[in-house]
Amino acid sequence: MRFFVFKKETLLFFLAVGFVLVTVSAWFILRAGDTAVFNQQSNEKIREIHMVTVEYKTQTKDGKELEAYRWDPGTIVLEKGEKAELYINGINGEEHPFFIEGTSIKGTVKKGEETVVPLQFDKEGTYRLVCEVHSDKAHNGPMIADIVVD
Repeated sequence: MRFFVFKKETLLFFLAVGFVLVTVSAWFILRAGDTAVFNQQSNEKIREIHMVTVEYKTQTKDGKELEAYRWDPGTIVLEKGEKAELYINGINGEEHPFFIEGTSIKGTVKKGEETVVPLQFDKEGTYRLVCEVHSDKAHNGPMIADIVVD
């Protein structure tokens, strides 16, 4: 039986080439997934953030009903200039017309539907996502989420 004999340098070369091919292939597979999911250029990164509308109800010992609406999560943190898409699912409450203070962003979240809000802030600070229906205690609020931009 005859065995192939390779020099040490030749064997190391083939191992290095194999490693590079595996690494590059894995990178292309992962990038293809990003492109398909976001339908964007492969070098552009857009973060997905998911939020829901939440209703809390209770009854006190004396029979009084208490109700409150909130965004969940109540705080989102973004980097300055970061691109994100906020996916808001309407779980509780028929409609939640909203706006983001300090921007021209506004819309309506409806029960059983998903609303997508593109986000990108060029200035640091805290921007409030405010539901116009539940803006204060008298209207089962405040239904406000903070968008913190660092």
